[in-house]
Amino acid sequence: MKKSISILVIIFLFVSLNAFLYITITSRLANNFSGTHQVKMIDVAKFLPFEAASELARTGSSLKFQNGDDLPVLDGAAALVPVYASVIDNCYPKGTVTYEGGAFSDDNYYGENFAADSVMQYQNTIRGFNSLIDGSVDLFFTAHPSKEQMQSAKEKGIELEIVPIGLEAFVFFVNKENPVDGLTSEQIRSIYRGEITNWRDVGGVSRIINPLTRIAGSGSQTMMDKFMDGDMLTSRHPLSIFGGGIGYSFRYYLSGMVADDNVKMLAIDGIYPDAENIRNGSYPISANFYVVYRKDNQNENVGRLVEWLLSDEGQTMIEACGYVGLNN
Repeated sequence: MKKSISILVIIFLFVSLNAFLYITITSRLANNFSGTHQVKMIDVAKFLPFEAASELARTGSSLKFQNGDDLPVLDGAAALVPVYASVIDNCYPKGTVTYEGGAFSDDNYYGENFAADSVMQYQNTIRGFNSLIDGSVDLFFTAHPSKEQMQSAKEKGIELEIVPIGLEAFVFFVNKENPVDGLTSEQIRSIYRGEITNWRDVGGVSRIINPLTRIAGSGSQTMMDKFMDGDMLTSRHPLSIFGGGIGYSFRYYLSGMVADDNVKMLAIDGIYPDAENIRNGSYPISANFYVVYRKDNQNENVGRLVEWLLSDEGQTMIEACGYVGLNN
């Protein structure tokens, strides 16, 4: 009898343990579509000026700088590398993009090894913006600087000129296996306020939502802060890693630069973020992107280059890069 009771107790404990594991882990991992929602780092090697195989917009330019000119140094956010690299390819003389060691290498954190005298730099949003402030970069291509970045410039006595040069969509994306194809603006805000926590509440399967955020000061996080009007969750549910992720970025960065087939962009308020819907203004979360420079910059070629970016030639190049020009 004691042996039978012991066996029954063991069976009960075994069943209970497996039921617990199923409820807490297995059921949450079933149909889990979080594994491939991360945005990959861009391959800078695909956007190097003066390289025949580079994926740049070679539309031509009547503005041609010469060796010996005071050449503006360009840097920018990852999402805008194709734009400022194409500017250099169209307007600058060959030999002005230089590398430590004499050749491009992808053995660095961001895949860059541009030399100090190179007219192209790639330090990404936070470090690149700081270089603009300290004067080692002349023109910075970016989403609108954050409040913190603007305050930092002000504290250092630096006035900035912020010039819109094109349009881009701010997009939200999920794994392609997620059955949800669209959300409303308010549903997204509720997700990122922690008010909606399960995909079943927005038409998906019963799976916890894993709302991803970006690093503070990045262009996409600055845009998200603006979209959320500062009212955004600061921590996630500890079990959200077992759920289905949602992230955000800029349209061309996601669809054209990293081109991850495992994710899909969501329609917002019933409108899909394609170029036409950005042009006609129907996509609800479109925004300018900018070129920023210090007002005290005495290099006359800085102004010439900004004027060219706003010209028909410059706007044609921006369109050819995959973005939307202001002329539309």
